[in-house]
Amino acid sequence: MSYLSPLLNRHGAVQAAGLDAGVAAHYGDPNKEQRLLAGYLGKPPSAVVDLSHRGVVTVSGRDRLSWLNTLSSQSVTNLAPGVGTELLLLSVQGRIEYDARVVDDGATTWLIVETDEAGPLAAWLNSMKFMLRVDVSDVSADWAVLGSVVEVPEWNGQLAWTDPWPHVGDGGWSYAAIDEDSHPGLERPWREYLVPAAELVATVGDRPLAGAWAAEALRIAAWRPRRGAETDEKTIPHELDLLRTAVHLEKGCYKGQETVARVHNLGHPPRRLVFLQLDGSQHTIPAAGSEVFSGDRKVGVVTSVAQHYEMGPIALALIKRTVDPEAELMVDDAGEKYVASQETIVATDAGQVVGRATGFLRAPR
Repeated sequence: MSYLSPLLNRHGAVQAAGLDAGVAAHYGDPNKEQRLLAGYLGKPPSAVVDLSHRGVVTVSGRDRLSWLNTLSSQSVTNLAPGVGTELLLLSVQGRIEYDARVVDDGATTWLIVETDEAGPLAAWLNSMKFMLRVDVSDVSADWAVLGSVVEVPEWNGQLAWTDPWPHVGDGGWSYAAIDEDSHPGLERPWREYLVPAAELVATVGDRPLAGAWAAEALRIAAWRPRRGAETDEKTIPHELDLLRTAVHLEKGCYKGQETVARVHNLGHPPRRLVFLQLDGSQHTIPAAGSEVFSGDRKVGVVTSVAQHYEMGPIALALIKRTVDPEAELMVDDAGEKYVASQETIVATDAGQVVGRATGFLRAPR
């Protein structure tokens, strides 16, 4: 049986679909929920989001951090307790297979993933243990996740993952066309609290709840990619600007590293993530998966879409790298067309770091 959150019993709750099935899309007033979630309504306490459908995997044992370091794109050997980071597990071709939010409590490393990924991730990690002192468990049934933009003082005793986005981490690299200090992600200092599933309702108490629609609108406005939304079977980290938070370019060998290094040093990602401001004159918004056109040419696909409480209809889309950043785009949702202006997230000239410096006379070893 599919997961259904006990918080769906809250008055006005309407269940979400897709990646957020099992929790509420909203509780009757999506725009107000966005404002409460962002902490913009003054005296009322800020809202939190029910993310109890998320998967949670734990890795314990003395070798846990050094072991995860050898498997993933991120440097976590010296990860301090309570510090949030992000790691990717890639295919040999450098394509994203798992994107995990990571926090360690000093004895156990916690990996938060999308709903259906905890079981397969735990199984894969267990297959890679060999003789190391690690223990891997899918604890999704025992632990729930609550999301918040504003820190919740009452939950200071709870372990929380703090999203490193949009700051460029040690060993990371920004592919964005803007400086970090003007990045819209700064307006969304995101946290995900881990709470025992049996205590989910009591932990929330009377605090206002915002639905998944509100969380998605703020995520899209922050240009934050999400596994399962912005990714497909071909996605490499460079296309989504994930080298800033999820990849350490100077760490040791891991599966997919060759592609990461080659594209970063000598090439360009074939696609790039863009932010779309959609025509707000229509009474509908396009669905994720809608095609994106430049003139008569299909150039990409909408990956996430939302109605933002200030900006109106917004979206993220993955388009061909060579599309003119100044071009007006058109989104086609089964014949319903929406004019879209693009804001560059991943720059058209991202990559070729060593190539530009050396004139392509040599490749990195």
